Amino acid sequence: MGQYVVVGIDGSDSSLQAVRWAADEARRRGVGLRLLHAVELPASYSPRIIEWNVLHSAMTDRGHEWLAKAQAEARAEATGVDVETVLTEADSAVPALVKESNDAALVVLGSRGLGGFSGLLIGSTAVGLAGRSRCPVIVVRGTPSAGPVLVGVDGTPAGEGAIAFAFAQASALGADLVAVHAWSDLVIDAALMTGAGAIDFGPLEQRSAELLAERLAGWPERYPDVHVTRDVVRDRPAKALLRRAAQARLVVVGSRGRGGFRGLLLGSTSQHLLYHAACPVAVVRTDPESASAAGTETAASPG
Repeated sequence: MGQYVVVGIDGSDSSLQAVRWAADEARRRGVGLRLLHAVELPASYSPRIIEWNVLHSAMTDRGHEWLAKAQAEARAEATGVDVETVLTEADSAVPALVKESNDAALVVLGSRGLGGFSGLLIGSTAVGLAGRSRCPVIVVRGTPSAGPVLVGVDGTPAGEGAIAFAFAQASALGADLVAVHAWSDLVIDAALMTGAGAIDFGPLEQRSAELLAERLAGWPERYPDVHVTRDVVRDRPAKALLRRAAQARLVVVGSRGRGGFRGLLLGSTSQHLLYHAACPVAVVRTDPESASAAGTETAASPG
């Protein structure tokens, strides 16, 4: 477990929502809360419009104001949690967040950004953060729910971190866990494009169920307090997760995927989750070395 929960602050209402969520999580974990604002100074500017020292001072002052407001929000939400504010300067917010992730339990962000975190969840910036963070990244969106924790299982060792995180969160929250494995949409699309009539999906369904069981093996024994529902669906991953996220309190996915969740943070599935999920989204990165090692172990030995 990291030393604190980190929240990216940019002055938006969305980041304040993230602060409230993170404050509750920090209180539950018994760790501190670290609020970070990255002052992204422009690479170029016109001294004819504004002097450099004036621009620098204005952006710094604004950052301190945003941090103070976020700190007050956190203290009101979770009395007793140690709340620290950090203002740093960077060309991009991502390196600052990645550095913080080395000692953090979580990095938490809002679903929409302004100022220093503008566009954080769009394109290569989001991919860079989720792919490089040393701890899970949480994007807070939607409204609070008492539903289950939802985890997307892609059937590969690279998704082991997401499964571990989902079980731990479900146990800590006293929530049920729904493990979703979507069939490969590529197979279905190919069959439909050929004009195939009756398609026997039985073998695919059976193998998908076996694959999900293999990836989950051992975890229910480690977390006997967590009620697990296995959900094998013939559907596109984004649709399968989004539909179930409407009743979930958290959806958890890995930072890399194959099969049903191929390219999760690079393609349409990630975009749909980040922009449309009705609950917070957790992205859990697994190191390639760790995934490789996990692949050499039996599925019944999750840790």
